[in-house]
Amino acid sequence: MTALPALRDELALHPGPAGPSGAPSWTLQDPVRNRFFQLPWAAVEILARWKLGEAHAVARATSAETTLTVSARDVTAVAEFLSTHQLVTPVGEEATARLARLTAEKRSSWAGWLLHHYLFFRVPLVRPDRFLSATLGLTAWVYSRAFLRATAVALLAGLFLVGRQWDSFLATLVELLSWQGLACYGLAYIFVKTIHELGHAYTAKRYGCRVPTMGVAFLLLWPLLYTDTNEAWKLADRDQRTKVAAAGVAAELLVATWAMLAWSLLPDGAARSIAFLLATTTWVSSLVINLSPFLRFDGYFLLMDRLDMPNLHGRSFALARWKLREWLFALGEPPPERFARGRAAFLIAFAFATWAYRLLLFLGIAILVYHLFFKALGLLLFVVEIAWFILRPIWRELQAWGQRRRAILASRRSAVLLLALGGVLLLLALPWRGSVTAQAVIMADGYALLYAPGPAIVERIEVAPGEAVKAGQVLLRLSSPDLEQRLRQVEIRIRRLTAEAEAGTLSAAHSARRNPLLEALKGATAERAGLLRELERYRIAAPAAGRLLDLEPDLHSGQWVAGAEPLAALRGAGPPRIEGLLEEADIHRVAIGAEGRFFSDNLGLPALDVRVVDIERGALRAVDLPYLASVFGGAVPVREVGQELVPERAVYRLRLALTGDVTPPAMELRGTAHLDATAESPLSKLWKSVAVVLLRESGSS
Repeated sequence: MTALPALRDELALHPGPAGPSGAPSWTLQDPVRNRFFQLPWAAVEILARWKLGEAHAVARATSAETTLTVSARDVTAVAEFLSTHQLVTPVGEEATARLARLTAEKRSSWAGWLLHHYLFFRVPLVRPDRFLSATLGLTAWVYSRAFLRATAVALLAGLFLVGRQWDSFLATLVELLSWQGLACYGLAYIFVKTIHELGHAYTAKRYGCRVPTMGVAFLLLWPLLYTDTNEAWKLADRDQRTKVAAAGVAAELLVATWAMLAWSLLPDGAARSIAFLLATTTWVSSLVINLSPFLRFDGYFLLMDRLDMPNLHGRSFALARWKLREWLFALGEPPPERFARGRAAFLIAFAFATWAYRLLLFLGIAILVYHLFFKALGLLLFVVEIAWFILRPIWRELQAWGQRRRAILASRRSAVLLLALGGVLLLLALPWRGSVTAQAVIMADGYALLYAPGPAIVERIEVAPGEAVKAGQVLLRLSSPDLEQRLRQVEIRIRRLTAEAEAGTLSAAHSARRNPLLEALKGATAERAGLLRELERYRIAAPAAGRLLDLEPDLHSGQWVAGAEPLAALRGAGPPRIEGLLEEADIHRVAIGAEGRFFSDNLGLPALDVRVVDIERGALRAVDLPYLASVFGGAVPVREVGQELVPERAVYRLRLALTGDVTPPAMELRGTAHLDATAESPLSKLWKSVAVVLLRESGSS
């Protein structure tokens, strides 16, 4: 004989929507905790005969009075469910002990409490039910068909008008990407989210639901408004449930539509800026955030209700974990739930997509949290994020594998998988990587481009292409008619001022003007000296000894050339040299004297034998080899800080020498140096890279 516990008196049972198969469902309400439990037909029939007080009696009565076949075990399972969720009245020592055990399990240490409330907690702010009931009539126009039709027209008009002013729309968006603009976006976000929650609340009230609280929920210390609309679960009409769940997004889209139209029609000013903020904020928050089904936002509840699958995440995750074990080990276990093939495939794909989305999201949040706080606290919170959201689910799945270790070890597929995994780990652990690569550039020992300093005429070419020249030797003689004309005018002015100043010494009438004339003469003389220096630049000389290259083939006397136009190149007389950048993870593996080969990006240049002659032991604060920087097409990631190229990760300068006789290149050529190095396994390299990052970040200020 199995006695059944008594149900709590305040529980309420509401009819629910029909299931996918057409079977009826009911919703059990716990008004004390404002929680709802969806019950299948069989469970409700069992509860209808619960007063019989004994499992076998309830099972016999249910089987006799309905078309269902129910066993005492089914009744006991319902009793276990009710007891676990504290829906029965505890009577006797065993029930009291069970309740005490559940209470003790919910208690946690101060560290556990702090962790839980850091990850998520709610702060109820208002009890809005009376206010919503009193003002519900004022919102009737929002739900009217006339307003919805007007909104549809406003949406089409707004899209058309914004399309015609798209450049202005984008320009406004760029102008608001500042600290002041972000602050305004924050205020607009608060306003829009308030409208969002009121949309949920008023829609729930329209269908007779109570809204007990509204407030702020903190997810990883990030504030989010929330509205308690749990009573929507007692609605029997699924469309009404969907409308309550979608009301927040619908309210935001209404704001976005009318704000977009207002921006299109208003003149420039504060009102137009406010309309722009509301339009852009609502479109982004509604379409990108709220409609995402991967977190428990509106999109998730809408999808859950449309699929008629309460606890969609938990059930899809359980099915995906089962499928993963079957793929890996072929255990032959029954699935946690049976679905049609198409729905099962969708749920499994949905679970894997949710895991991938959350992995990227939580990694991003962990990095953001790390950088928002001082190093010690940031590192602690980073570890908490990674451990709780990423490592904890993985550890739980590994525990499930441990519980099935006998079946896993007995599976033939497991043996193949373990052999393959062992082979991969062996390859990763073996020190087979005996070389490293470094981004490098080969250049002549001295290379300079020769430019015309301004628009000029070629007077004479003094040196032939390929000819060796000395430092300071004149290569090209140019003339600037404009400068020469200005020089002639200054010479005339100097002669005139000199004559007038000399005349001032002969008569008292001219002596009063002598001092201003001398000042003007001094300025004209300085201007002549500047013009002469400028003209001297048109005499192109070799900055160092070398060989003249790449002389413009059509260059001839009497030809006009533009300013800053390269006319020729001068290559130094010394041997070519190679400089490169070596990453921090590889610096300990390369020694001075190591041999290697340089492969130019220019496929026409053969591979060159090189030897390491120097490795700087201090990381570069700025990259002075622009050809290697990512902003100029190189492979070394940098960011521009003022005029400097600051590397994103530590790099060290590497100097290489050519071991053979090689003609210096006519210009700098980028390439890759492959150097002999101490053999190292990929796992060892990964571990050292992680250790370097941890040590650097934990010790940095």
